[in-house]
Amino acid sequence: MKSDNPRILVTGGAGFIGSNYARMILRSLTSCELVILDKFTYSGSKLTLVDIADDPRVTIVEGDICDVSAVNRALEGCDAVVNFAAETHVDRSLIDPASFIHTNVHGTWVLLEAVRQHYEVRFVQVSTDEVYGAVLSGQSVETDLIHPRNPYSASKAGAEMMAIAYAESHGVDVVITRGSNTYGPYQYPEKFIPLMITNVIEGRTIPVYGDGLQVRHWIHADDHARAIHTALLHGKSGEIYNAGSDDERTNISVARAVVDLLGASDDLIEHVTDRPGHDRRYALSSDKLRSLGWEPSWTFDEGIKQTVDWYRENSDWWRAVRDASFEEYYQSNYGGRTAMSPSDTDQE
Repeated sequence: MKSDNPRILVTGGAGFIGSNYARMILRSLTSCELVILDKFTYSGSKLTLVDIADDPRVTIVEGDICDVSAVNRALEGCDAVVNFAAETHVDRSLIDPASFIHTNVHGTWVLLEAVRQHYEVRFVQVSTDEVYGAVLSGQSVETDLIHPRNPYSASKAGAEMMAIAYAESHGVDVVITRGSNTYGPYQYPEKFIPLMITNVIEGRTIPVYGDGLQVRHWIHADDHARAIHTALLHGKSGEIYNAGSDDERTNISVARAVVDLLGASDDLIEHVTDRPGHDRRYALSSDKLRSLGWEPSWTFDEGIKQTVDWYRENSDWWRAVRDASFEEYYQSNYGGRTAMSPSDTDQE
């Protein structure tokens, strides 16, 4: 990739991590060009790009990664592709797995095929720690076998396999990153942390699955964006890089942190029946990526406070992006779940 004035295609750049990545690039590189290709679905809003849309370094292309013509139009003149475009919510994948297969697997194939036929670029496939499946002890390393256990993680694993196949069969310059649970500004409020924040602000209960003792490593979106860019610049072709922090938290402890920061009562936390295939724990070793010079800069305590403050100060954004379909999804996913009694959660 050219280092003096790179032109980077950011697919899904109106989404959560993609938009944070775009802002990070614009802050850190004075000479660069970004092409943002986004379908602008429910979780990728034009409102998320308002602050960068008029930057002369940014070109926004409305289109689907499954659309060959849109992909070729966006790829013209680019030096690299960073593929954030994906359906990402596990709960939604249990309701509508077909859309996850279509976007995450077929869409990744369309991008790779366009690169193979017409463009000599580096291709970064942004993936997830969820492809490893539940990790009850220790930390996942890149050579571990993968064991996805829900339609979302299975579709992301399929996208990875497609990328690896194009690297092996066609010599496409592919790098894969697997990120841990990410939080920060501009995350659509169906996800765990922004859902909790916005529900508390509105005086609604916080639904926590099961006993809430599921464990995750949490990484701030700024740190995740820098991790992906480190892999783009310095990663070895054909390799996979984990991107996580060592900040390990249970879901219930995260819920209590949010409630405390907003000055609310723990009574808002409502344990509900768990979802199918809910992995108990994820944990990543990021030693391989750290060897390339990357380190996370946010602690969870710092990052969650900044995130809570951001949602509190930007209610116009999240109220605007939550359209009528959000409430319909919310009721379909949480409305039928049974509240659990204290005796069901006494493992805490």
